[in-house]
Amino acid sequence: MTVDAKDIDALLPQTQCQECGYAACLPYAEAIAHGEVDIARCAPGGIPTLDALGQLMGVDPEPYRNEVALRYRAPSVAFVDEAYCIGCLKCIAACPVEAIVGSAKMMHTVLPDVCTGCELCLLPCPTDCISMVVAPDKKIDVDDARHHYGSKNKRLQKIDDAKKIAVPDSIDAQQAYIESARLRVLVKKGKPHVSE
Repeated sequence: MTVDAKDIDALLPQTQCQECGYAACLPYAEAIAHGEVDIARCAPGGIPTLDALGQLMGVDPEPYRNEVALRYRAPSVAFVDEAYCIGCLKCIAACPVEAIVGSAKMMHTVLPDVCTGCELCLLPCPTDCISMVVAPDKKIDVDDARHHYGSKNKRLQKIDDAKKIAVPDSIDAQQAYIESARLRVLVKKGKPHVSE
């Protein structure tokens, strides 16, 4: 039985937590679709996700039930203790759905409606000022989480593409690039572009 990865992904909680061993929910869904992994790796999804995947894939979830129940963790939201936040930006970089906002050397905060409780912000924090607060009534809007994850990846890809374009590979190319940029600025300012 062939199942599309997008149908599998639609059943996953979209926490993008990487606990399944994959970078995000969609790559895990693709691995399930290709028969590379079992349906029991989604800890945040718990038994409901296991049962839904089992039904979709035509796989008996019973052998996985105890394992999934042991690894399940209740929904939670990250919380930043303002007194210890140094504004290092490491948590912002780690957050897969851009639920943390703040500026360099300024206090950060978490948008609780956007936070998926993935816990990926905990490890990079040098001051341990982030904790997870259990939120048993928290419902993740999977479409919203998927959108935020996709938006962040698109933004990072644009930055990466710009770096590839903007880095000439030789000294002559670098000098030509700098001169070209200088001339563009002079033209924008309406000044004559006399070379020195």
